[in-house]
Amino acid sequence: MNTLKPKPFVKWAGGKRQILDKLKKYVPLEFNTYYEPFVGGGALLFELTPKSAVINDSNQELMNVYKVLLDYEEFAKMCKELNKHERSHSEEYYYKIRDLDRDLKKYQKLANYQKAARTIYLNKACFNGLYRVNSKGLFNVPFNKKNKVSTYDASNLLLVHTYFVNNDIKIMSTDFEKSVENCQENDFVYFDPPYDTLNNSFTSYTEEGFTKKDQERLFKTFKKLDQKGVKVMLSNHNTDFIKELYKDYNFHVITAKRNINSNGNKRGLVEEVIITNY
Repeated sequence: MNTLKPKPFVKWAGGKRQILDKLKKYVPLEFNTYYEPFVGGGALLFELTPKSAVINDSNQELMNVYKVLLDYEEFAKMCKELNKHERSHSEEYYYKIRDLDRDLKKYQKLANYQKAARTIYLNKACFNGLYRVNSKGLFNVPFNKKNKVSTYDASNLLLVHTYFVNNDIKIMSTDFEKSVENCQENDFVYFDPPYDTLNNSFTSYTEEGFTKKDQERLFKTFKKLDQKGVKVMLSNHNTDFIKELYKDYNFHVITAKRNINSNGNKRGLVEEVIITNY
């Protein structure tokens, strides 16, 4: 029996690969449909490989990559496009590809597989693997100064595709609240939002950022799901604000490395919390 599991294919701010073992300790033993409203790189999704899942992220470019991976022909075309990016890779080429969305009409005419290949290429070739957009929603991370870039692992992407097509996986790109509207009793939701800020932590996954009001709205969504009998788990920084919001739920404090920060001195151990309603 093939026990190989897919792994995240992009580096994403807030990625959960390094704390997967800690997260898995708190995942319910049984649940129906798995929901992940801030899926990002999908580390927990790929580790659990649930048979039924609804994955969502407000970053439409990222979710387009997931949709392309659902279709074998599109996926194969994306890989060819990535090969082209690898062959053409240079600083000048990087900025040419990065600036494609500056002309929105022209960019919208690109095929989905071309947009998906661009997203992966930029993720692999940009500084520190940091996905960040400006106030206009345009990707604005500088070049990483490397002469060569490896954009994908074909066998891993095939595992992702195989997992998607052999299971009931719904892919969305909407607001987190909307993505869990159809949750039923005994479903399981894992919230991994942009974290509450520790000073000037990175929260610009999308042009809107993620504010204290968003954190409060997320808490209300958590509470509403709890009242419906849904199993809910949430990750965040262990801040006073978060402790006060979720004081009626179960707290599990863990330490994690902060990997994505433009200032290398600020990459260290931080306290995170895993909050559950069960």
